[in-house]
Amino acid sequence: MSGRVSAVGARRRPTRAGVVLSRELIVDTVLRLIDGPGGDKLSVRRVGAALSADPTAIYRYFRSLDAILLAVADRLIGEATAGFVPGPDLAASLRDIAGRIYRSMQAHPRLAQLRARRFIAGPHELRVVDTGVGLLLRAGFEPAAAVRHYRDFIETTFALAALDVSDLAPEQEQADWQTWLDTAKGLPADDYPNMHAVRDHLPVMGESAFPGVLDTMIAILQREAAKCIPARAE
Repeated sequence: MSGRVSAVGARRRPTRAGVVLSRELIVDTVLRLIDGPGGDKLSVRRVGAALSADPTAIYRYFRSLDAILLAVADRLIGEATAGFVPGPDLAASLRDIAGRIYRSMQAHPRLAQLRARRFIAGPHELRVVDTGVGLLLRAGFEPAAAVRHYRDFIETTFALAALDVSDLAPEQEQADWQTWLDTAKGLPADDYPNMHAVRDHLPVMGESAFPGVLDTMIAILQREAAKCIPARAE
């Protein structure tokens, strides 16, 4: 028997507030709770309370809280990539996808780690994979290379976006960074010759690595794609 819960078989009874439950409404509510105060303390009981419904009613639509979170993550992928139309320029298309994902991760920080680490297998995630792999196939990559390069590209995008999400208060984050920078720039040349030599350039360490790594990945893919064109023409 499948572990998935069928929404078709769920009884559509109104909650105490007169609201008819649905998968979409539950996902909307959970996303609102996660993004709001106390969003790191989510439970099915809390979701039920927010919907004025018995918590057991949630299980008619989702088998677990984890299943709801995966559905929320897939929703965010769909929202981030809505309206995306692949163009003829490989670099521009990949940059567009990466930028959309990065901004979405920053907008919903409490879900960043889940989105970076889990295979969701939702319709939106699968559509993005299909689109991304298709971009590389059209650029001339063989199937195995297209899948491998897409994996490297998207995993790096998610990882860097998750790294840029911080649980610290902005003031604490800035204080930590300033302490590190002041310490690093004051290191003696005899003990730390290389750090001392680049001390005027150390502030770049506090900047996001995302733009630079994205540029590097895209440049590599463009070079590899250029090699594929003559090979396919032969």
